[in-house]
Amino acid sequence: MTERIIIFDTTLRDGEQSPGAALSVPEKVEIARQLEKLNVDVIEAGFPVSSPAQFDAVRRIAGTVEIGVAALARAHEKDILAARDALKEAVKPRIHTFSSTSDYHILGKFGDARYGATLSEKRQTVICMSVEAVQLAKSFCDDVEFSAEDAGRTDDVYLAEVIAAAIEAGATTVNIPDTTGYTLPGEYRAKIEALRRRVPHIDRAVISVHCHNDLGLAVANSLAGVQGGARQIECTINGIGERAGNAALEEIVMALKVRGDRMPFHTGIVTREIYNTSRMVSGFTGMIVQPNKAVVGANAFAHESGIHQDGMLKSRETYEIMTPEEVGVTETRIVLGRHSGRHGLKARLLELGYTVNEEELNRLYSRFTDLADKKKEIFDDDLRVLMGDSVTRATEGLTLDFLQVHLGTHAIPTAVVRLRREERVWEESATGDGPVAAVFNAIERALDHSYPIESYQVRSVTSGRGALGEALLRIRVNGIAYNGRGVSTDVVEASARAFIMAINHVEQNQNITRPIDWAYTG
Repeated sequence: MTERIIIFDTTLRDGEQSPGAALSVPEKVEIARQLEKLNVDVIEAGFPVSSPAQFDAVRRIAGTVEIGVAALARAHEKDILAARDALKEAVKPRIHTFSSTSDYHILGKFGDARYGATLSEKRQTVICMSVEAVQLAKSFCDDVEFSAEDAGRTDDVYLAEVIAAAIEAGATTVNIPDTTGYTLPGEYRAKIEALRRRVPHIDRAVISVHCHNDLGLAVANSLAGVQGGARQIECTINGIGERAGNAALEEIVMALKVRGDRMPFHTGIVTREIYNTSRMVSGFTGMIVQPNKAVVGANAFAHESGIHQDGMLKSRETYEIMTPEEVGVTETRIVLGRHSGRHGLKARLLELGYTVNEEELNRLYSRFTDLADKKKEIFDDDLRVLMGDSVTRATEGLTLDFLQVHLGTHAIPTAVVRLRREERVWEESATGDGPVAAVFNAIERALDHSYPIESYQVRSVTSGRGALGEALLRIRVNGIAYNGRGVSTDVVEASARAFIMAINHVEQNQNITRPIDWAYTG
């Protein structure tokens, strides 16, 4: 018999806090549906009080999936009330509240004298705030999680006092985050074991681990925490998250599965859905999965060395400790092209993890046939990109109606653009150092506004001569960063669409504005 480990996925909350990973509400809902297929136990859907878009995302996810849905809240009444309201339609709601517990955080965040004159007094204030927050959350929701932020650098004796108070107040899960990725695996395991010894009635709550990857130890620390007695792991798809990221769900799940001989634990994850989920998150966030990424990277099951190839041909177990099929990587595919119908397209999308209604299918099919005329054959990655672009476009206000670029070795690059928002149209032309600069200048002239570009990159996301190109950029307005993503077989057009998406995010304020005292990285 093996013990069950609860998988708490925070891709849509902590993962989205990764620079450049902002998601629209429809994108979050689509990912939540796929996380349900993956069979995670709890989805942390967002931080409702931080913005209207965050509240709406949590509300819509809560009403869409039937698995656990958590909403984050500081130890403040208004945060907890917002979480309660956002989770009203959830089948299995969880309010997740937190307080800072390390001396670094307490002195930094609670330095004002109103929290106490000494560190000891400030520590007691934190305990009181934590207890009140858990009690309030418990009055609305049976499932309450409490996190001791920066527990990795918190004194063990004080940490035990905080956790004991949270459990006494009604917390059913207590999270011990290594917020800064500071601890080493043996050290982290010892901290969990110390809590099990020191905290009265620790068995009333599930101990959870939430590890960051600043030293590349997030997965190792998470597994060490489980060996020390934790029974919930908080993680993200592809390991995305603040700074260097979080513990990667796919690595944790497969480590537990492959090394069951040393770790007698199991999860409920449907591992065949891992690859589809990874690709969906990568497509929506625009965050590239590095080729050598464990489990889901392009090279994870590739063998180039002659010795390795020879060994593989004789026996797969020679160099593979898991099969590609276990995580959903397969060579089998349906060939789609210009003659493929809506039913074939919808069936393949379902296999890739996407759910579409008839209106969405009709809109997508039109773009699919346009692409098929250019590429002849459509690959799975084309569909993933096409689907991601379709969901994104559904949220747009300003659209690209027309684009024409003139360039040559002895000509000044010139662009003409026509933009549309409902019935209103803007049209303008401009020159630039290159075709992309000319397009950006024309868009800014049409809107009579300048949008400083902070970063810009283009990459090929599919294969072949007609490969789809993806443009990713970030603009900064009034100190806030807004991301844009565009896809096309023409990288200039993709760049224009990315720029327009970022401008739409400025106008719609879809990105999360998180004042520093609201930011929580677990």
